[in-house]
Amino acid sequence: MLTGRRAATVGGNMRNAVEPAKKSRIVRLLLRDKWLYFMLLPGVVYFILFKYLPMWGVVIAFKNYQPFLGFWESSWVGLKHFNRFFSEPTFWMLFRNTVILALYNLVFFFPLPIVVALMLNEVRQEFPKKIIQTLVYIPHFFSWVVVVGIFYILFTVEGGVVNEVIVKLGGDPVNFLISAKWFRTMIMTEVVWKETGWGTIIFLAALAGVDPGLYEAARIDGAGRWRQLWHITLPAIRSTIIILFILRLGHFMDTGFEQIILMLNAMNREVGEVFDTYVYSVGINQSQFSYSTAVGLFKSLVGLILVLVTNTLAKKAGEEGIY
Repeated sequence: MLTGRRAATVGGNMRNAVEPAKKSRIVRLLLRDKWLYFMLLPGVVYFILFKYLPMWGVVIAFKNYQPFLGFWESSWVGLKHFNRFFSEPTFWMLFRNTVILALYNLVFFFPLPIVVALMLNEVRQEFPKKIIQTLVYIPHFFSWVVVVGIFYILFTVEGGVVNEVIVKLGGDPVNFLISAKWFRTMIMTEVVWKETGWGTIIFLAALAGVDPGLYEAARIDGAGRWRQLWHITLPAIRSTIIILFILRLGHFMDTGFEQIILMLNAMNREVGEVFDTYVYSVGINQSQFSYSTAVGLFKSLVGLILVLVTNTLAKKAGEEGIY
């Protein structure tokens, strides 16, 4: 009995001695890297102020929010706004348009930065490589207002270059800008032109970390460029591709408010209206704050579920995932 008490006392003393040692070690590490944490501080403050604190605002999705009453005094209505949203005749139109554009993004846009990065990686001379990189990066820095304005000038029936070429080739002018048939094609063309180059940055960084000795060994074994690409390059960036794919699914329902609102008109609204523009229409224009918050929360929950599912599947397949 005494032995047991003595052992417990010794164990307690050891724990009491270890805990201050751990704390002092953490303090030393923090002091050692204090400037790194100082540089990290603006990013942390940004996410706290503009990402985490606004999350409390989703409470109005379950209330009949009145601005003069505030968040806490407005009356609770439970799932009323969600029931209304799912019973609206426009729900399936919004859902269809959003999902189709999201799938277009995944199928046509997501692979393009990978392809461009692989092509740039094959350019051996630095000068032309830098020139090409600069040219494909530049459109990213244009605002959507500028991009849509450029496409308007190119595709308008009133002197647009594209329609001028069509007429000279013997065809009839096509009003791309108000055509429901061409709306999604125009949206994807703008996205590809604006964002493909910028999307290559992460993949080029991943490719820079591939051991050149692997290519040397493959060449000695008689592997050509295509076999090196298939057996060395793609496996080296596979984890990066999967992580970015998972993160992209988190924004699956985000189809780009600015671009679409600028391209929308009465003629293409049936195929162009998406959740983002609908939230703006009912939330800002009609001041239905609680209802529009419920719509936005539904959209976010879909993205969260997709991330959780794809991350679980990735980990089961032996990949790292995002957590």
